[in-house]
Amino acid sequence: MSSDIRRRLIEIGIADDADIDLGHAALILAAADRPGVPLEPYHRHLESIAAEVCEYVGQGENEANSKTDLDLRIEALVQVIVRRYGYGGGEDVFDDLDAANLLRVIDSRSGLPVALGIIFIATGRALGWAITGLEFPGHFLIRLETGGERKIIDPFGGGTVMEAPDLRDMFKAVAGNHIELTPDHCRDTTNRGVLLRLQNNIKARLVRGNRWDDAVEAIETMVLFAPHQADLWHEVGLLHARLDHIKDAVRALEEYLRQTGGEDVGYNASVLLQELRAKLN
Repeated sequence: MSSDIRRRLIEIGIADDADIDLGHAALILAAADRPGVPLEPYHRHLESIAAEVCEYVGQGENEANSKTDLDLRIEALVQVIVRRYGYGGGEDVFDDLDAANLLRVIDSRSGLPVALGIIFIATGRALGWAITGLEFPGHFLIRLETGGERKIIDPFGGGTVMEAPDLRDMFKAVAGNHIELTPDHCRDTTNRGVLLRLQNNIKARLVRGNRWDDAVEAIETMVLFAPHQADLWHEVGLLHARLDHIKDAVRALEEYLRQTGGEDVGYNASVLLQELRAKLN
C-alpha cells in the first residue's frame, strides 16, 4: 500500500461517518490493492452514471404517466446502472476477490451485492437522494426514500424492489426457518459499516483459503478507516499472534483492551497479551 493511499484511509478513519463520501472512499480502498492505477477515470465514470440517471428522471418527469417520484427514481437507477452499463453479478462472484474491489468491479461491470450497492448509493447521493445501505444479513440491500415513501432494492438482483415476503424468504435462507425477520434487520447501516462489509468479504475469503498474511493485511487496512472498531484490533491481534508477529500482536491487543476498558470480554486477550509480552522479554 502506498503512503498516499494509507494517509487517505487514515483520513477516512478520522472523519465523521456522515462526512464520508462512500463512492470515493470505496475507490481509495480498492486502490490499496492496485497501486499506481489513477482514480480520475473511475470518478468520471461514477459522475457520468449520476448525470445519466438525472437526465432520465428529468425526461420521465415530462411524460404523462402514473409513476410516483420514487418509482421513477428506481426505474432510472435500473435503466442506467443495470441495463445501459450492464452492472450485475452471478454466483461466480462470491469466490472472486476482485468482485469486492470497486476498481475491478467498474472494469468488469460485475461484483458482489455490496459493491454494486455502493454504485447505486453513490449515484443517488450525487443527486441528493435519501439512499442508504441496510444491516440486512447475508445479502446487501439498499433503501431509497422520497416524499414519505420508501422502498428496499436489491442491487445484485437487477434493482428488484423487495417486498416483505421477499425479505422474509431471503432472511430465512440465511438465518434458518426458526428465526424471524425483525425491523432491526432492515435498519440503516453507516458509511463505515458499508466499507467494512465490503472489505470483510475479502478478509473472509483469504481466511478460508488459509492466506493468513494476506488476511492480516486486509484487517490492518480495515483498522485504518475504522480505528474505533475494537473487534478488528482483537482479530488482527490474534492473527499476528498466530503468525508469531509478536510486536504487532501486542500492539493490536493493547489497543483492543484500551478501547474495551478491560471488560470481562477482554480476559482471554489479557492472558494472551501477558504471554506475548513474556516472549518479548
